[in-house]
Amino acid sequence: MIKEKTNTALTFEDFKTEVLNDYKIAITSRECSLLGRKEVLTGKAKFGIFGDGKEVPQLAMAKFFKNGDFRSGYYRDQTFMMAIGELSVQQFFAGLYGHTDIAHEPMSAGRQMGGHFVTHSLNDDGSWKNLTEQKNSSADISPTAAQMPRLLGLAQASRVYRNVDGIPNKDNFSVDGNEISWGTIGNASTSEGLFFETINAAGVLQVPMILSVWDDEYGISVHAKHQTTKESISDILKGYEREGNSNGIEILKVRGWDYVSLIETYEKAANLAREKHTPVLIHVCELTQPQGHSSSGSHERYKDAIRLDWEKEYDCLRQMRLWMIAINIASPEELDEIDANAKKEVLEAKITAWNAFIEPIIEEKKELVTLLGKIASDSKNKEKIQKIASDLSRIKNPLKKEILVSARTVLRIIVHEAGQQELANWIKNYLHKTQPKFSSNLFSESQWNVFSVKEILPKYEKDTIEDTDGRMIIRDNFDALFTKYPEALIFGEDAGNIGDVNQGLVGLQEKYGDERVADTGIREATIIGQGIGMALRGLRPIAEIQYLDYLLYAIQILSDDLATLQYRTAGRQKAPLIIRTRGHRLEGIWHSGSPMGMILNAIRGIHVLVPRNMTKAAGFYNTLLECDEPALVIECLNGYRLKEKTPQNYGEFKTPIGVVETIRKGADITLVGYGSTLRLVEQAAKLLSEENGIECEIIDIQSLLPFDIHHDITKSLAKTNRLLIVDEDHPGGASAYILQQIIEEQDGYKYLDSKPQTLTAKAHRPAYGTDGDYFSKPSIEDVFEKVYAMMNEVNPIKYPALY
Repeated sequence: MIKEKTNTALTFEDFKTEVLNDYKIAITSRECSLLGRKEVLTGKAKFGIFGDGKEVPQLAMAKFFKNGDFRSGYYRDQTFMMAIGELSVQQFFAGLYGHTDIAHEPMSAGRQMGGHFVTHSLNDDGSWKNLTEQKNSSADISPTAAQMPRLLGLAQASRVYRNVDGIPNKDNFSVDGNEISWGTIGNASTSEGLFFETINAAGVLQVPMILSVWDDEYGISVHAKHQTTKESISDILKGYEREGNSNGIEILKVRGWDYVSLIETYEKAANLAREKHTPVLIHVCELTQPQGHSSSGSHERYKDAIRLDWEKEYDCLRQMRLWMIAINIASPEELDEIDANAKKEVLEAKITAWNAFIEPIIEEKKELVTLLGKIASDSKNKEKIQKIASDLSRIKNPLKKEILVSARTVLRIIVHEAGQQELANWIKNYLHKTQPKFSSNLFSESQWNVFSVKEILPKYEKDTIEDTDGRMIIRDNFDALFTKYPEALIFGEDAGNIGDVNQGLVGLQEKYGDERVADTGIREATIIGQGIGMALRGLRPIAEIQYLDYLLYAIQILSDDLATLQYRTAGRQKAPLIIRTRGHRLEGIWHSGSPMGMILNAIRGIHVLVPRNMTKAAGFYNTLLECDEPALVIECLNGYRLKEKTPQNYGEFKTPIGVVETIRKGADITLVGYGSTLRLVEQAAKLLSEENGIECEIIDIQSLLPFDIHHDITKSLAKTNRLLIVDEDHPGGASAYILQQIIEEQDGYKYLDSKPQTLTAKAHRPAYGTDGDYFSKPSIEDVFEKVYAMMNEVNPIKYPALY
């Protein structure tokens, strides 16, 4: 790489050409930032957050970023994306305008604000591209430091590909594990726990990760003295620094305006990470932020005159320009010409991007205005409609919302008039065409989605009895899966050496090695991050969160990163991570929580599966490994030592996703539940039948997301006309969601002769011990008495009140 005039690998002319090209990219990026802010202030764009002040270090980083490498960064990295050839000026502005056409706005099809970058890992049909033949960027998100856990997993994938043999299609994803995972983060965001969790894990795992900290001394308006001890992230991380042959990280520090030193620093970091798999942190200090944090405010409000003067002097573009002039790379006049050309090119690209965005909407506006004029001519509300059409026509740069609001307003006015049907059809067609631009790809729409896998039942030998511990069912099924899928691996707290706390993986580390069956530290967020990153690179990770309650540590990563990935990339990236955990019915406050309502509302985009036993759970894992979607599987914590029949077709039987199972037939009332609580429901139903002749139909939901895709629960209600939902979540938690699905989505209310009811846990966590469980969560007696009371309402003579 370039080393001024003394470089024997380049002629001076080659050296000059490379430097001038770098400067052109940097000045083009700066012009995008400056003009982008103006577009926000004039109202054409909603919000802007830009990479001005960080251009030169991003040029240096890009020089050592190779095909197959991955970036996990944040919203300041536009220069880097331009330097690797993955962001054009026109695409930059299309993102700023929120263009919903992915051909124009490939970063997110308008689903994220500008500054959030991605490359396409998938073909249009959802199949993988060859990631080793392109430069890759995982999809950015805004939450501070939330890109860090994923960064760890992207780097760990290189380690797995280097050390694990037999992975199918390996050449599509890696070349001997030589790829680097490149991360970027602002200095203030290093205060987040996710940053420290990732740094610690990277040092332990020794993965090829280079993390750049862009340090401009501020976090929005807050100075580093309020953010970081010693005001220096590299100083306080000294304890993580590798020494001799110990593990740890390499820490490098460089000034962000020093072009030559930046290149030398990134070259050293790349060699360490790529060859030795040593993680590196590069503290890029003395950076500036010429326009402040974002378009929502001015940095003159919180920086004094001395700081502002310093920032002008040490702007990285100014310093690069002075350096080029000093060593005769270019004259001031030559650089002025580059500046002028860049300004012109950016302006032209901006105009092109704006026209591509606004012209189709203007055509839609004209179409509606014409239709409204036609409708007005025959309406008794002619003047009102003409005014609405006129107001819409005068909007120079209309939003789709303004078009639709106008149409729907007129529709209300012309009920029972001649034009009603024509306008209603126009609105429906417009929504049919437009809504998917904002709503598609929450889940996979490829041929590998969860609905593509058909149910295969477990096979049993004749006269098989329930004589096998559930933990052995799950263990032997994982054994079959790890043989069948060399790309599959599992990791979590206590998952490796002892075979997980419930022995569901016992002996598998010894058989498959500690790369594929691995222990981790106590760090739930980065366990999920490991899984996301490795899944983004074609592996099939199973991330184990020891108990359901502990999912709360990782809920932000699940919610903001994994759950939104396919949506925010419009289906151009996928991470089919499986999260394995266990919960329900354990006694005591801390491992007995069932925060299902929170989970369901936080992770739309991830399937939530709640098997009632280990055979059902094993079937879900078998299904998921044939799919390309992420899922959370919650095993029953009290089911590992309960006896089940031993299947003969481990790894092959499949539990269908989104399909309920009727586990007891009955005609009087439908009982709906899931997980461990179903055992209590079954026992209560047996007593109700024996003692009172009440026949309950019991339905196991099995899958909360998606929910009962065949509407079998409503089919049951058509027979029983009564509904009770039994759930150990808090009141209004998962039971409210289940009720909404049945009553509203399935129109189950049509068949009810009694009020639908729920039976849930109390609003508090269970107190310690068996009595704590009994008085906190639904019991057999609770279910019995709830059903009996509902039947008492139906026939008080036959079922006299108990109380």
